[in-house]
Amino acid sequence: MMLKPSDKWTWYYDDADQHLMLDLGNEMVFKTNLSRKLIVECAVGVNEFSVDDASAYQTYKEQISHLELSEPRQAQLALYCVAAKRFHKPVQPKSWFFDSLSDGSCIPSEGDFVRLENGHGHGAFIVLEVGESASLCASINLDEFNLNGVKCIQYGEAIKVMHDRMQIINHQFLTQPMRLVG
Repeated sequence: MMLKPSDKWTWYYDDADQHLMLDLGNEMVFKTNLSRKLIVECAVGVNEFSVDDASAYQTYKEQISHLELSEPRQAQLALYCVAAKRFHKPVQPKSWFFDSLSDGSCIPSEGDFVRLENGHGHGAFIVLEVGESASLCASINLDEFNLNGVKCIQYGEAIKVMHDRMQIINHQFLTQPMRLVG
């Protein structure tokens, strides 16, 4: 069953789970990967799933459909992306975790796949929000991505990175499916 956005969906913060949730109706609730410390203050109340949310969901879902992920994993990642785009607290870039891959002149678009790498490996990310010199991205790697030997980023987790650390890799996914294993 394909998940279709609905104006009946509602975002809310669950005190018991201490995470942002999305009520999908029919007694179905989606738990995002955003804890209290990661969300803006307005996310603590109840918020409708907006037209902008639905549009972002479609953008991400369309791109994510090119990945070799099951339908439930695709929906999960798309909803993680929408939640982060709308409710993630503004953050400073954490570019020191990554090697420079370009001169930063190539600016990604929302929904682009980008490669980030460091001395521990490389990974693929999807761009959620584009800034002037840095963008918020979410990991599309099923395995955790090692940032520095101690800290890791999980599947669907967002991080802001300067554009000179990114390499746009849409062509790798749009021409052939890529298996996301470590």
